[in-house]
Amino acid sequence: MSGSGIGAGSAKTPTDFLRSIKGRPVVVKLNSGVDYRGILACLDGYMNIAMEQTEEYVNGQLKNKYGDAFIRGNNVLYISTSKKVIS
Repeated sequence: MSGSGIGAGSAKTPTDFLRSIKGRPVVVKLNSGVDYRGILACLDGYMNIAMEQTEEYVNGQLKNKYGDAFIRGNNVLYISTSKKVIS
């Protein structure tokens, strides 16, 4: 099974992943089910997140647009990279 599967030859830690996505489009899902989509500006060891060009989605529908947003880390369910290009 060499060469196939996750981590074949390049194991990454969650910290490596988080460092690699700074400045890129992300989706942040909250415990409440709300999604925030935008550019990851900064994050700290408590998973507090600063985002730019942020859009708020509730049940998959766009509800608000924010220039900058701060999300407290204890509300974050997950962070995912976004394939959608944010302009």
